[in-house]
Amino acid sequence: MIKEITGIHHVTAYTDDVKRNYKFFTEILGMRLVKKTVNQDDIHTYHTYYADHIGTPGTTMTFFSNDKYPAGKPGTNSVTRIGLRVPNDQALEYYKKRFEAFDVKHGEIEEVYGKNVLPFEESDGQRYQLVSDEGNTGMPPGEPWELSPVPSEYAIYGVGPVEISVSYFEYFKDNLINLYGFKVISENKESALLEIGEGGNGAQLILKENQTQPSAEQGTGEVHHIALRVDNREAIKAWEDKYAEMNLKHSGYKERHYFGSVYVRLCHILFELASDEPGFTVDEPYETLGESLALPDAFEEKRDEIEKQVKPFDTTIDRSDHSF
Repeated sequence: MIKEITGIHHVTAYTDDVKRNYKFFTEILGMRLVKKTVNQDDIHTYHTYYADHIGTPGTTMTFFSNDKYPAGKPGTNSVTRIGLRVPNDQALEYYKKRFEAFDVKHGEIEEVYGKNVLPFEESDGQRYQLVSDEGNTGMPPGEPWELSPVPSEYAIYGVGPVEISVSYFEYFKDNLINLYGFKVISENKESALLEIGEGGNGAQLILKENQTQPSAEQGTGEVHHIALRVDNREAIKAWEDKYAEMNLKHSGYKERHYFGSVYVRLCHILFELASDEPGFTVDEPYETLGESLALPDAFEEKRDEIEKQVKPFDTTIDRSDHSF
């Protein structure tokens, strides 16, 4: 029996500078680095994970970083904006002032599908928006990190909704509905809001039609994939079987140490299904998550080689002074 998808697990993107990206996510956005490791498919590439205090599924934004990545080119048939959840409308006002203080490119607070949002960009062009959870129901958020420079009543504590733009709107929407079980909860001529599982901001996609731009080109400032949540590794195996039955080309089961996964590309968009367990404390204690380069056992013997390639940088936390 196929296991239900419950919402968004994480989003993975490319960054042009792992150190700057670390400062942006920890010092400005106030999220916690819960894992500093390598891309298991390219061990000379950093893979960093930012999340709530422990990396609760549904709260995580991850990045690949490699000096050889080209700059991406925005366009259609891609993930065009990543939502990051905050508790309320007051948090949007707080972050707007924070962005002004840190010279972060941002827009004005606006309403999208009945929720207030604040769009902003990282310096490499990656596009985000803070999404207010005020009045939101459905998938619960995570819990803010106690050492964050952002007060807990305003802190980012989840991912979603995620915006996808395509030139084949109806076809892609039907794929999301028929394959994964998404439901359309609001729609107009050029966009639709879809949700799955428990619903709410942590389980929603915004699908937009864009037939005017060429397809995006992957690289820094662009998204690599969206990961959707399932409960456990057994669910991943069940989805692997379903993909095979439907003759959908897929990656096969991948053991990612912190979760199990399987990948499939729907048209231009790469989707991963990722398990909620076991989580990020399997190889590091909670207190020092993200402070050392963590390597799954299969790569530990290559640590010296890896550390020469990925250029180590300091992510230890000075607990005598929490402020940044």
